[in-house]
Amino acid sequence: MTAAERGSSAGRPAGVWGRSSDVGGLPLEGVTVVALEQAVAAPFATRQLADQGARVIKIERVDGGDFARAYDTGVRGGLGTHFAWLNRSKESVALDLKQDEGREILADLVAGADVFLQNLAPGAAARLGFGADVLRARDPRLIVVDMSGYGTRGPYRDKRAYDMLVQAEAGLISVTGTPETPAKAGSPLADIAAGMYAFSGTLAALVRRGTTGRGASIEITMFDAVAEWMSQAMYTTLYTGSPPPRTRLSHPVITPYDAYPTSDGVDVVIGVQNDRGWAALATGVLDRPDLVTDPEYATNQARVRNREKVDAIVAGVTSRMGRDELLRRLDEADVPNASLNDAHGLIAHPQLAERDRWREVGSPVGDIRALLPPIAFADAEPRMDPIPALGEHTDAVLRELGRDDTAIAALRSAGTVA
Repeated sequence: MTAAERGSSAGRPAGVWGRSSDVGGLPLEGVTVVALEQAVAAPFATRQLADQGARVIKIERVDGGDFARAYDTGVRGGLGTHFAWLNRSKESVALDLKQDEGREILADLVAGADVFLQNLAPGAAARLGFGADVLRARDPRLIVVDMSGYGTRGPYRDKRAYDMLVQAEAGLISVTGTPETPAKAGSPLADIAAGMYAFSGTLAALVRRGTTGRGASIEITMFDAVAEWMSQAMYTTLYTGSPPPRTRLSHPVITPYDAYPTSDGVDVVIGVQNDRGWAALATGVLDRPDLVTDPEYATNQARVRNREKVDAIVAGVTSRMGRDELLRRLDEADVPNASLNDAHGLIAHPQLAERDRWREVGSPVGDIRALLPPIAFADAEPRMDPIPALGEHTDAVLRELGRDDTAIAALRSAGTVA
C-alpha cells in the first residue's frame, strides 16, 4: 500500500479517525508522517500537519510513552496539559526500539511514509538506523526532519536544550522582564518557534517534491529558531553596541507603549507607534492638544527621552477613568489599545466566542475543549480528532503492515509493542 493510499480516508483503519473522514479538502490529505517524537517542539510541528489533514503516526516508548503525557495531570486529573495541546488527531503506536523487531516495524512504517520527523538526542536516530542519509538512500522522495536543541555539529551539540535553557542561551531572557530582573517568556517559545519552522519547512519540502520529485533532509534547532526571533535585538546590539534595555511592558524605542491604570484597578495597554497616534491620544483621550506641538512630546524620539513624563501624563488621565470608558474613548479616537487579560480573560474572550473558535476533542479522559488552529481554510475545517491513549492504534497499524493476530500477540508478549 502506498503512502498516499494509507493517508487517504479509504486506507485508514476503521474506527481510528473519528469524524475526520467527513472533512474534505484539507491540503495535506494523503500525506503520511511518521513521528519519533516527544515533549513539545516536534509534537507541535506534527500536530499542525495533522490539523491540515496529514496522517500522523506517533511512535512512543512502550514504558510510559511520550513523557509529556505525565508532565502534569491538569486535564481532568489524568492527562498532561502539554500532551492534550499537542497530540490530537494522531495515531499512537508504542514500540520498543531497542529490539530488532521494534526497529523493523518502524522501518516498515517509514517505508510507506512521506515524512519522517524526529527529535531524539542528536545522533540517537542514526544509531537506531534511522539517520537521514540512510533513509533517503532507500527512498529519495522521503522528507526527513531532524529536530534538536543545537544541531548535529558544533560545541553545543550534546548540551541539554530545554525551553528555558535555550531562551537563556539565545538571549531571549535578557530582553524580557524588568530593568532589575530578567524573566523567561511564560509560554515555551523556544519549543514553539522550532515547531513552527519544522512545520513550515516540511510544507516547503512537500511543495518542492511536488515539482522536482526530490525529498529533503531538514535540520531544525531550537537555538536557531530563537536566534531568528531575536534578530531585532541582535541587530540593535550589533550596530549600536548596546543591547535594548528590559522595559517591562513598554517598548525600548517607542513611547507611550505600556500598561496604564484605570479607576477600577484593571490596567489597559496603550500602544502609540507614531506621531499621528500620539496626536490622536493627546486630543481624543487626554484632552491635551498642546502636547501635539510641544517639543518635549511632539516626536517619538522626544517622547522616548521624556518617557517618565509621558507615562505620568497618560496615567494621570487614565487612572480617573473606568476600564470600559477608557477602552471606548481609545477606540473612538482610533488609538491602539488592549485589555491586559490573563488566561481566564482569554478563555472568556468574546472574539473567540463570536468567531466560533472552540471545539470539543475526544481524549482518554473524555471530551475536552480546544481551540481551532490559526490556519483556517474557508472551505475545509481543520481536523480535530481525538487525543490518543498510549498505543491505542498499535494493533490497527500492525495489521496494515501485514501482521496477523498471532504475530501481534507474540510482539506484545515480548514487550516489543504496547
